[in-house]
Amino acid sequence: MMRVRQNNPAYNTAADIVRIRKSTKSHVSTSLKVLEDRGCIERRVDKDNKKHVTIHLLQLANEVIEDGIWAQKEFAQDMFEGLSEEEIKVFMNVFQKVYDNAERMISNEKNA
Repeated sequence: MMRVRQNNPAYNTAADIVRIRKSTKSHVSTSLKVLEDRGCIERRVDKDNKKHVTIHLLQLANEVIEDGIWAQKEFAQDMFEGLSEEEIKVFMNVFQKVYDNAERMISNEKNA
């Protein structure tokens, strides 16, 4: 969730995160509360509109994010060990098609 916020600075509300991550409001709300309690984020209430609350990453969040990026890179290196560049490209292509199919199915369910 912190990576979503970091990678998309314009999306700075809980509603934005729900929309981007396609998560439930309750899950995002619970996760944000945990992150706030741990000192990773800060919620700021707009002085002119008390219903508008923005989410801001704190220094600890940046450290956690960097650790997460490193872990993802290590994981990817381990998972693709021994595969050629061509094999990795084929895998990524197939995975993208599976992802697109899942997105289409989710979209169809919402529109039904």
